[in-house]
Amino acid sequence: MRMSKTQNLTGHASKIQIREREQRLGQRGVTVWFTGLSASGKSTIAGALERRLFDDGHLVYWLDGDNVRTGLNADLGFSAEDRTENIRRIAAAARLFNDAGLLVIAAFISPSSVDRVNACKVIGDDRFHEVYLDAPLEVCEARDPKGLYRKARQGIIPEFTGVSAPYEAPVAPALRLNTATKSINECVEALISLLTDAGALAP
Repeated sequence: MRMSKTQNLTGHASKIQIREREQRLGQRGVTVWFTGLSASGKSTIAGALERRLFDDGHLVYWLDGDNVRTGLNADLGFSAEDRTENIRRIAAAARLFNDAGLLVIAAFISPSSVDRVNACKVIGDDRFHEVYLDAPLEVCEARDPKGLYRKARQGIIPEFTGVSAPYEAPVAPALRLNTATKSINECVEALISLLTDAGALAP
């Protein structure tokens, strides 16, 4: 009989409550989850938001797709199963950061609506704020800073989201940003308002 991987494991609760950490830091740990096509502006806006929050005195950490895949998730590929596991691990990491009182910016294509729903369940509905970077495919493809769309069209990259693999857009995100028409600053201001309304930022 095969033993479960989680059998004989016992979690230990910290003697420091989450609210104590949040009071110490003057903020509430939440995750802003960016989703959108490649080149929709996720990394650009995530970096600008992180800089703004840090400069305003907040503890914040940005989890980015390429960075995570060269470290924590270096063993994963791009099959449907690996994509799901990629998002699960990221959500688990974000929850730990949130438990420590940190603000988290998670910037991932995360094309599957089911995977995003599961990420929300891991992180917690009251901490998870889905932000859809809604840039049309033709705009993203025209930007193509890494040349990924070109390679996908040539068949060099198989199962590329938006070209040869589907992207399931959020139906009711906490915030929708059209990065084809909004400036970086406008997007950051909208995100600050979202976090303020969610009670994540101290006055």
